[in-house]
Amino acid sequence: MKKKYQIISLVFIVVVFINCKSEVKKENIKVEETSRVASLPYYNEESFTPNWLQLGSKEEKEFHKIPDFKLINQLGETVSNKTFENKIYITDFFFTSCPGICPKMTGNMFKVQEAYKNDPDVLLLSHSVTPTKDSVSVLKEYAVKNSIIDTKWHLVTGAKSEIYNLGRSSYFVENDLGEEKSIDDFLHTENFLLIDKNKHIRGIYNGLNRASVAQLIIDIKTLKTEL
Repeated sequence: MKKKYQIISLVFIVVVFINCKSEVKKENIKVEETSRVASLPYYNEESFTPNWLQLGSKEEKEFHKIPDFKLINQLGETVSNKTFENKIYITDFFFTSCPGICPKMTGNMFKVQEAYKNDPDVLLLSHSVTPTKDSVSVLKEYAVKNSIIDTKWHLVTGAKSEIYNLGRSSYFVENDLGEEKSIDDFLHTENFLLIDKNKHIRGIYNGLNRASVAQLIIDIKTLKTEL
């Protein structure tokens, strides 16, 4: 009889353990499918220290914004701030002949394109860091090769000084804190930046990391809830 009770107790413990493990697994999945926060922070310098601002406040309106720019995309069309008027956009820096990280970055940016390809409020912007080599025709060929939707994802070339200044002084895409860089220093980074409709930086993501890109896709949904 005692042995019978021991067997019953053992079975009970095993069942409880399995149920608990199952509940933990479900909870983890739930966390991964939701955004980290109800609203996204704002960023204004290269350390990417989050700033929590009230939407529509004086502080938010005066906070760092991406300045005016004028570049040329893969269709030979001018791309400027007006192109992204009242749009959320994701931006990065690449070059078409890159044999290293760029193909994977492009593949991950493609996932963002596919997630929002039917959403007119979300655009993508990729700057060439070798603009003298990445002509309009080269960018167009790259776009076709990578199934890029021209009206959704702009690959841009232009003056090297403008592109590098945007990357370092406006988007803060490089992580070399405190290290002075000149236009002769090559700009290359795996970072994706999330920009809101008011031209504020609202997120930075590792464009080589699948989980980080998945979080970016979720954070765009959060940003879209802002009025």
